[in-house]
Amino acid sequence: MASPNANASAPAPASQSAWGAMKNLTGYQWFVFIVCCLAWDMDCLDQQLFVLARRPAMTEMVPKVKADDSRLPEITAKLTKRAEVNQKPAPTTGQAISALENSDINDAATYATSFFMLGWAVGGIGFGIMGDRFGRVKTLMLTILLYAVFTGLSAFAHSTYEFYAYRFLTGLGVGGVFAAAVTLLAETMPDRARPLALGLFQASSVLGNVTAALLYMGLGYLKGQGTLDGLSLLGQPLPPWRLMFLVGILPGLLVVLIQLKLREPEKWLAAKAAGIKKTGLYAGLFDDARWRKNAIFGLILALSGVIGLWGIGFFSPDLQQFVAEPQYKAEAVEKGLATEDEVKENKLPPEAKKYVDSQKAFWAGITSLVQNGGSFVGIFAFSIITPFLGRRPTFALFFILAGLSTAFVFLFLKTWVDIFWMIPIMGFCQLALFGGYAIYLPELFPTRLRSTGTSFCYNVGRLFAAAGPFALGLLSSEIFSEYPDPLPLRYAGVTMCSVFVLGLIVLPFLPETKGKPLPE
Repeated sequence: MASPNANASAPAPASQSAWGAMKNLTGYQWFVFIVCCLAWDMDCLDQQLFVLARRPAMTEMVPKVKADDSRLPEITAKLTKRAEVNQKPAPTTGQAISALENSDINDAATYATSFFMLGWAVGGIGFGIMGDRFGRVKTLMLTILLYAVFTGLSAFAHSTYEFYAYRFLTGLGVGGVFAAAVTLLAETMPDRARPLALGLFQASSVLGNVTAALLYMGLGYLKGQGTLDGLSLLGQPLPPWRLMFLVGILPGLLVVLIQLKLREPEKWLAAKAAGIKKTGLYAGLFDDARWRKNAIFGLILALSGVIGLWGIGFFSPDLQQFVAEPQYKAEAVEKGLATEDEVKENKLPPEAKKYVDSQKAFWAGITSLVQNGGSFVGIFAFSIITPFLGRRPTFALFFILAGLSTAFVFLFLKTWVDIFWMIPIMGFCQLALFGGYAIYLPELFPTRLRSTGTSFCYNVGRLFAAAGPFALGLLSSEIFSEYPDPLPLRYAGVTMCSVFVLGLIVLPFLPETKGKPLPE
């Protein structure tokens, strides 16, 4: 009797469409598809929980600026100079303190993001090798367990350094999931169904992202209503951002149970049985000129999109909060929760602060929702377009669109209305690239090196991409710091958009894989 995944990657008739090939999948192939999507969706849930909870967490844990802070004279001088140029009143002490606190919070948020990405890179490298040497399924189970545990522990961080450590350890697991899941799926799907299946796999990540956004919005609403007042666990108060990380542990643990029914793909079992040398080793990846070239240029291809998303795009909720915060404070004054003097001195009463924080959470959630709505369509669009245009032309199209749309958002997003059309367009253009990575990277390497090669491109790039948030923070807090908020973040984001040019530069050096089977 044939095993459930036998002939999993047998080629479909040449005339058969990708949709037709998907309809002809076996029950086990559908099971693998669903489990891989769930594993990646829960991984993305954790990523988006972090993106949304990052600023509230840093706002709570970053030490408050005091009136005798040695940095105040310098920031006051910069703000005063800028006010004189714009013919506006000189900043008050409260405004200078607020500007310095915002700068500290921005720096801490970028550091947390960079530590998360470093863990992602290290985990991706190690677990990528493990996937080739010990199996896709075992690796997938271990990585899910790892990120689930440390997502939960992030809720109990008491300092920025403790939070950085938990995010690094969470990143280890998050980094390993993609390569294990995408390789398992690529080797299980028939050749004709593979591009569409991998595109749908990447598009399904929106489910995890949207769940995080809805959770954030719901908790923000409950906080505004006072429902969460006094809530604690083991003596630890639980504001919304801590609750989000606690909830984030549950889906990951559920998926681990599902993994117990998965089997290793036939391609990997055959390579293992044949005793192929240099399985899952970087020596094998770099000894052969063909795989070495694909690995190096594939890394740069992925690096461009990863920096663009994590170094710029995923800071759009922060930009939205900067843009809208004055409006939230004005509403607090209208409701009688604060006075105009209290707003100017950045000394909001508790009820006013609660109102402002709840509005920030709600609208950051809305920003994430519409961004991910555009992301889903973009990822799906890549999988539809690439069978016709080819991999390289489709990548070129979306690199150009990603750069233009991201720069446009960071320059011109000013009102709530803008959120509903600018942010989805940016999400569409940026995340389409990640649909391409899921399809293209497994096509660049043979079975014995597929997990290692895919992980190398997608995750080693994060070692370099971890500098992206640092660069954004440096640009906003140093280079453009003399401008009033949110201009430093705006100008930093536009400057960073130059990273998309990297992807365009390397495309001519990579092979076109349209219509070709996976290399053996």
